[in-house]
Amino acid sequence: MFFRREKTRVPTFSETMDDLRKQGFTVQSEAGGGMRVSKGLCAAVVKEGDGRPAVGKAGLLLGDEIGQLCDGGYQKFWLAPSGRRAPAAADHLRALHNFEEDLKEGLGLISLYNESLGSVNELHLYDRVKDRDKGVAKRPWER
Repeated sequence: MFFRREKTRVPTFSETMDDLRKQGFTVQSEAGGGMRVSKGLCAAVVKEGDGRPAVGKAGLLLGDEIGQLCDGGYQKFWLAPSGRRAPAAADHLRALHNFEEDLKEGLGLISLYNESLGSVNELHLYDRVKDRDKGVAKRPWER
């Protein structure tokens, strides 16, 4: 009377990408490795991690680039790797939030509470903290 638990089947990376295509995402190979997953205005780079897909930072599509959300202290904006900037509108933030939730659900990843509350950004470009680690910062009237 021993019961055996069936092992859960973990899908391969390519099977996971096919499942995302079935859910309405556009999946393309990325030049730096991994796959670019996009839907609507937003996109993210998904790479193969340790048995699970690893999602890079999601952002807004600015041409061919993925712009990351950046906080300037006075306004949030999108910053592309080439330096291109675009202001972040409420519709963009809502679309990014919905995209991240749908992507995590499609990949079978855990959705964290603090990230589910709204938009999370790691880039901060405040005027007052610019050059603060290089000694005494220049005052606005000294520039």
